[in-house]
Amino acid sequence: MAFPSSPLNLIGVFRFFGELRSNVIVIAAIVYLIMGAVMSKAKASPIITQTIPDYTTSEAGNPFVEGWYADPDTEIYEGLYWVFPTASKTYEEQTYLDAFSSPDLINWTKHPNILTIADVTWATKAVWAPAPIFRNGKYYLYFGANDIQEDEAAEGAVGGIGVAIADKPEGPYVDAIGKPLIGDYHNGAQPIDQDVFIDDVDGQAYIYYGGHSHANVAKLNEDMISIGTFDDGTQFKEITPENYVEGSQMIKRNGIYYFMWSEGGWTGPDYSVSYAMSDSPLGPFNRLAKILQQDSAVAKSSGHNGVFHIPDTDIWYIVYHRRPLSESDGNNRVLAYDRMYFNDDGTIEPIKMLVKDNFADGQMLDWKTYGGDWTVADRKLTVANVADARAFLDTNFTEAVFDATIAITDGSGDAGLVFCATNLATGVDGFSGYYAAISPSGTVTLGKADAGTWTPLSETTMEVSIATEYQVRVTAIDGQISVFVGDLTTPKITTTDESFVSGANGVGVCNASAKFGDISVAKPS
Repeated sequence: MAFPSSPLNLIGVFRFFGELRSNVIVIAAIVYLIMGAVMSKAKASPIITQTIPDYTTSEAGNPFVEGWYADPDTEIYEGLYWVFPTASKTYEEQTYLDAFSSPDLINWTKHPNILTIADVTWATKAVWAPAPIFRNGKYYLYFGANDIQEDEAAEGAVGGIGVAIADKPEGPYVDAIGKPLIGDYHNGAQPIDQDVFIDDVDGQAYIYYGGHSHANVAKLNEDMISIGTFDDGTQFKEITPENYVEGSQMIKRNGIYYFMWSEGGWTGPDYSVSYAMSDSPLGPFNRLAKILQQDSAVAKSSGHNGVFHIPDTDIWYIVYHRRPLSESDGNNRVLAYDRMYFNDDGTIEPIKMLVKDNFADGQMLDWKTYGGDWTVADRKLTVANVADARAFLDTNFTEAVFDATIAITDGSGDAGLVFCATNLATGVDGFSGYYAAISPSGTVTLGKADAGTWTPLSETTMEVSIATEYQVRVTAIDGQISVFVGDLTTPKITTTDESFVSGANGVGVCNASAKFGDISVAKPS
């Protein structure tokens, strides 16, 4: 028996409970539903799912959707997780917004053009950072447009933060008021990068926003399309914390308000996320720490975040954009998420950008192939029988623990893990780095390639059967390389070599076909 799917359909609720005989169950269920409607990030409507997404990161790989996107904000609508990002293009091309929804944070559906400038008469470019929320039976989307500058605003140019409205999460959204909701600079804050938050204490809605290193908070009236007034008669209060640049985000946990923001330049590697804690939605917000930043082994320019809180749990995810290591164009940004953990005192632990891919989404978004016919089937990265082929992640680990499952499905050659690899190319041994492999000929081997030249390092015997899956681990720490197969406590091979210091991680085959699964690359603990 299922709960009603609309955000808070009380008639449907009581019809549902009418089917039950136990008054105790009825009362408990009503309390559960009401509590779900006022979750800690109160802008989320209740979620009804069969399983709780309890992950350490995007287990099916980051980025979790395809395409260049940035500035994600999040919502939970009627059992689906929603992500609303900016299209990461030139300002003139940023004339629309897409959204993505998922029942499990693994399989995502793209909803294109949920808002376009055709439905916002005053917007012409730079449609940025959508902030979604549900109230009054409607779906609201707050967005920045036109990248208005302070001197332009003073001269009467139109731009700033707009608000659009729709009957469904996927839109179409249309301009609600025909002009910017916030169209001028207040306290030096550029009207961009908004987040909307409804406090579960009194139902008051707030909009947090600001660029050009200034942040403001304002009240939203009950209609959600007009700015309210504080008790002192003002409408905009400055809340700028130390190092604030842009990207406001507000969440609430255990009665504490967490204000998050981005620091550094968005095109630079130093882009990052910091936060403050307060017992009031109005602050003060004193900077505590940086919690998300670039990792030279994983990605750079990590910032401008949203947050998912899984209702009725203490499971939290930070959703953000980052730039792949090999990308230099400032607009080449992708969406990622990782687990966000809290300490006993309520502070947030530094975020670890993990590298995993179990291929549960049927895709290989962060992989680049060199030779061979690569596909994803049955949660495995699969390559057909070929003389030589490799697939790489965009990583640059020095020391690492590299795990994967490997099953050779055909051929007399080998399949294995490639690490500390540079100079990536097609062709036999077309890379510079290490390769640890298993073979149905009954061997486990470790060697190194250097632009076409192969040098064996170590080899041992082991029975390896066709179509049997083996857990393979490689550790590379302080110049010592160990290869484990099956037994992850005793290595099959241990040797020392320091020819290659760092590079990409990948998988490969030589005269074989194979299936690879449950990829994980991590720094040694």
